Amino acid sequence: MRILFFLLFFTSSLVYSQNYDAALAEEYFKNGEFEKALISYKKLYKNNSSSLTYIYKLVKTHQQLEQYKEVDTFLKALIQNKNYPPLTIELGYNYALQNDSITANTYYNKAISTIKDTPGYASTIGRTFENLSLLDHAITAYTTAMEVNPEFNFNMQLARIYGEQGDIKNMFTKYIEFGAENTTYLNNIKREFSTFISEDKDQENNKILRLILLKKIQESPDVLWNEMLSWLFIQQKEYNKAFAQEKAIYKREMESLDRIEELAKIAFNQKENDIAKSIFTYIIDNTQNLDLKINAHYNILNIKTQEATTKEYDAIAQEYEQLLSEYGGLLSALDLKIAYGHFLAFYLKQTDKAIAFLKDTLKSNASKQKIAEIKLELGDILVLEEKFNEALIYYTQIQRSLKNSTIAQEARFKVAKTSYYKGDFKWAESQLKVLQASTSQLTANDALDLKLLIGDNKLEDSLQLGLKRYAKADLLQFQNRNDEAIALLNDILNQHQSEAIIPQALLKQAQLFQIKKQYDKALVNYQRIITEYSDGILADDAIYGMALVYDRYLDQPEKAKSYYENLLFNHQDSIFFVEARKRFRALRGDAIQ
Repeated sequence: MRILFFLLFFTSSLVYSQNYDAALAEEYFKNGEFEKALISYKKLYKNNSSSLTYIYKLVKTHQQLEQYKEVDTFLKALIQNKNYPPLTIELGYNYALQNDSITANTYYNKAISTIKDTPGYASTIGRTFENLSLLDHAITAYTTAMEVNPEFNFNMQLARIYGEQGDIKNMFTKYIEFGAENTTYLNNIKREFSTFISEDKDQENNKILRLILLKKIQESPDVLWNEMLSWLFIQQKEYNKAFAQEKAIYKREMESLDRIEELAKIAFNQKENDIAKSIFTYIIDNTQNLDLKINAHYNILNIKTQEATTKEYDAIAQEYEQLLSEYGGLLSALDLKIAYGHFLAFYLKQTDKAIAFLKDTLKSNASKQKIAEIKLELGDILVLEEKFNEALIYYTQIQRSLKNSTIAQEARFKVAKTSYYKGDFKWAESQLKVLQASTSQLTANDALDLKLLIGDNKLEDSLQLGLKRYAKADLLQFQNRNDEAIALLNDILNQHQSEAIIPQALLKQAQLFQIKKQYDKALVNYQRIITEYSDGILADDAIYGMALVYDRYLDQPEKAKSYYENLLFNHQDSIFFVEARKRFRALRGDAIQ
């Protein structure tokens, strides 16, 4: 037992000593103390002459000291005793460092030639060339291996090398060829592609990829090429063209409409309502799945509602009623029912009818989650009617029923917002404090914004008149009484000129002006925040607001770009930073990141 103990102690001490010496040698090398590093690596190599790590470190250290003859002698002796082609490459590179490219290439080619007899060395040989930045030789090595053994697939390595060389066409081609045999890597390949293409379909790289994929479609009828081409069209925001590819895939496979539904959602989120409606209509016409059909109807009505004038509301209500008469008995129609209740209250102003309808819907044999969603809508309608206490009951029931869920956190935020509307700022703050740790980032951000608004303004005025009036304006906006909200905000701006509520009122009013498409007025408010409150917490909101107005609504990309750039350089901690960077790069014509 004692002998075993001493053996273990001796072994562990030896391992510790070697690790310490290796770390010391590496530190010497990093600090440019190559003579000391050489002594350490010689000692390490002597104790472990089979270690490739120490062999390479010795070679690199000698080369840093320009001791090329020592490297030559050392490597040749090793090669004589050990048939390991990467050492032959290192020997060639040693000649290259002495500007002897002829001898260097001789050794490089000798290493590559071993692949024909021993293809298993291909990966190591190629990687050694890559590590030495000898990319053309790496290409030759990988290509030779694939010719010798067609089962090898080094297309991923080749694609990466071509990308480094700027050979975009070959890079795309090799990635695609690799993806064809390894479909699990397709998402990784798309991520690689996204660093080389942009939203601009006329950008050269986009054209190259499109032509490669079109050629593949002509050569072989694999839906993979249609999928990749659809993905490219989506990046270019050409949703009609993506839809054409998705229809071709569906007609070939006749399996699932999931991809087409996902495309419809993307188009809808990008405000491309016409094409989104076309895609949802296609789903309705081609599916036997009632859940999918009802969801498509739901989305079409949502789009129609967003686009409708007040004169068109009755026709939309009739569509809801017709659909509910057909599908209303199905649990999958619950989202449609909630949307109908919302439409009755917020658009037709028939709040009593909406409340009665949703209360009746609560009687359905739905899941806790769906019941919570119905109660959430009921609470919102009661807030619309300023029946705050009854609304709070529904929101609180959701919190108790589904503790710690996302919808429970949303309900807690609505409790805080309702209390804020009532002027009960103390209770609102207590709820918001809990929500700052919310797992839902959106809820946490909204909670923080409201908490800061209350905290910054409640102490300045003991009666909190400015904050109460601002909360009322906020409620008017929720009730879609935007003209009244703008007028009340004007009163705040005129009567509370020295208070912290002013930049908040300016921002809220600017956002309302945008809703009413009064973009010039919105810009005036944003500019005032930037000029008069440049050190305030809303400066980045105003800068981003200016950028969006010029970008999305006034079609002035150069002005938009200048404001995005301002935000990127001066407000790097802004929540708008990531989106601003994306839009700035898109306007500048950079590749998508």
